[in-house]
Amino acid sequence: MNRATGRVTGIGGVFVTSRDPKALIEWYRDALGLDVKPWGGAAMPSDAPDAPPKVAWSAFAESSDYFSPSSRAFMINFAVDDLDAIVARLTACDCPILKRDDSNDFGRFAWIQDPDGTKIELWEPKRG
Repeated sequence: MNRATGRVTGIGGVFVTSRDPKALIEWYRDALGLDVKPWGGAAMPSDAPDAPPKVAWSAFAESSDYFSPSSRAFMINFAVDDLDAIVARLTACDCPILKRDDSNDFGRFAWIQDPDGTKIELWEPKRG
């Protein structure tokens, strides 16, 4: 198959604005364990052990409540290696778990909001 050039090949990053970027960066580091670098972000290699083989992109209708209770026009999905460990860390950081689903065909999920109100979907992919 001959592929044309000039196409999207993957997600290169997720960028957000914040009223308090320093506090938000600290929350992502402390609550979610992101390896935040001095430049203010984290680089997550796609070939890391247990990383999902693909990244999803999807559009939702404006009337969708999937991002609720967030009023943001986007949501972040982070693949995680151990949902139970992340949920325990979030609980210790007083971050409420909005919902949890351990029976989905795609794996296990939990939903939270960051301090700016952005909804975050945590996904532990199904193994084997």
